[in-house]
Amino acid sequence: MSFAENLKQLRKEKQLSQEELAEILDVSRQAVSKWEQGTGYPEVEKLLLLSSKLNISLDSLMETEIAQNSNTPKKNVTGTITITSPIERVIATCHKVVSSQKMSGGKSSPQYALFGKSEGNGFFGEEPTTFLGWYANETDISKEIMEIHDAIVNGIATYTLKYSVRTKKRLLGIKIESE
Repeated sequence: MSFAENLKQLRKEKQLSQEELAEILDVSRQAVSKWEQGTGYPEVEKLLLLSSKLNISLDSLMETEIAQNSNTPKKNVTGTITITSPIERVIATCHKVVSSQKMSGGKSSPQYALFGKSEGNGFFGEEPTTFLGWYANETDISKEIMEIHDAIVNGIATYTLKYSVRTKKRLLGIKIESE
């Protein structure tokens, strides 16, 4: 299913109207309608809020979109590797990494997010998912995914993220911090 279909189905499962969901997210009902019709996507901070309030992982919400938006080779990498994300202070053993779709939010906002999936079942029967990092552009996240892939292929057990960016939550969303 697409992001739009996933959102609509999830909203209905939670027995929320478009207006109620809009109120939770502090957006207009028309914005929720656009998202459910597939004519727009929420900004990064709204996606994070949506994930938190509806208790669903971002990659589950956007999973088909990720697969369809695959101009970059090897968007989904499989294997087992321990990934360290120094910026996010996370260490996760993953069997797959998944890139988000391109997110909106302006020039100084991250455009992509990287998630690691672990084997096993999470609380809702899904693979446990770990947020690994934010990326400024498609080139950087593609390089990261390719290097993780190469590490898996070469039997390297660990990898430290190199291209993720430090972000700061601001009043108007998430912004990339200047060095």
